[in-house]
Amino acid sequence: MAAPESPPPATRLGNALQLPGSTGRTRRFAAGEILFSVGEPGDGFYLIEVGRVQISAPVGGGEPRVLAVLGPGDTVGEMAVIDDAPRSATARAEVATEAKHITRDELLQLLEKQPVLALDLIRELSRRMRALNRKYLEEVVQAERLAAVGRFASTIVHDFKNPLAIIGLAAELACSSDTSPPLRQEAQSKISQQVERMTNMLQELIDFTKPGGQGPNLRPVVFPRYMLPLIDEMRRELAEQRVQLVAGTPPNVTVEINPRRLSRLFHNLLNNAVDAMPRGGKIHLRFDASEGMMRIEVEDTGPGIASEIAGTLFTPFSTHGKSHGTGLGLSICRRIAEDHGGRMWAADPQEGRGATFCFTLPITAPTRSAPG
Repeated sequence: MAAPESPPPATRLGNALQLPGSTGRTRRFAAGEILFSVGEPGDGFYLIEVGRVQISAPVGGGEPRVLAVLGPGDTVGEMAVIDDAPRSATARAEVATEAKHITRDELLQLLEKQPVLALDLIRELSRRMRALNRKYLEEVVQAERLAAVGRFASTIVHDFKNPLAIIGLAAELACSSDTSPPLRQEAQSKISQQVERMTNMLQELIDFTKPGGQGPNLRPVVFPRYMLPLIDEMRRELAEQRVQLVAGTPPNVTVEINPRRLSRLFHNLLNNAVDAMPRGGKIHLRFDASEGMMRIEVEDTGPGIASEIAGTLFTPFSTHGKSHGTGLGLSICRRIAEDHGGRMWAADPQEGRGATFCFTLPITAPTRSAPG
């Protein structure tokens, strides 16, 4: 006949605590009542006799999440008793519960009388810790996913603010009976342009979340033919926010670009500059072509870049104290520049000057014909 299997460590410990004359005192808890809270001193632990107990702890600095539900025969709170540290979790009765409370001194006396229970307790704690760690990591991943959704939503709201304002004004103009046909047509054109811009912004956010992003999809373009209409568009938008765009002459060269994505880069840089100048100001846009590369600079007249944030400017979700946005703008800008075969950086801060962002684009070939 096979020998009977030994009971699990937790069962042996529970049996010892349930023996007649064993230490501890039974306490009763109503559904929802707390046995102990995170941060409290570990004065003792509980053996659950009847009912169920939820174990919860904050995840990623956020709201507490349930990591385990324990039932009759399980012990609760023994870790704080053993390492003499504050509680690392909160225990709450899920239903009406009865649990025997055992103090630290009573546990030590029991282990002294039955040393084999010390090994049982270690095994049970090890098993419990592995299970809790696994659950905790799952909750951390889920919390990060939810936080990322919130950050992306905040980014979309921030980036849509300007296009929506333009659409609103253009719609009022287009619907007014006093508007002349040419003005109405211009207003309708503005609405179409901004809807396309918002669609492009959404696509860029989607691209950012994809592993490896979207392929560059570049094509050769005579740079002034692309850049001059974009300068006119950005100048009109900035004027409505009391910001003057001072632009140099785009070099007459051919570059391989994705027009939609490169426009997104320019809009992101200019939006950042506007945020830095709430009372208005100037943005200088400079171009320089030499040695097969075109360098583009965007400088504002704001307060400049603080030295303490210079190292994290291009880190995703770094907002640097702004009340809106999530800092994805500059991360997207750098990715776009790199996808075009260039690079992007912030110029070293200079006393009395605003922020300057620079990026490069490879020149495919000089263009001799005049832009048109």
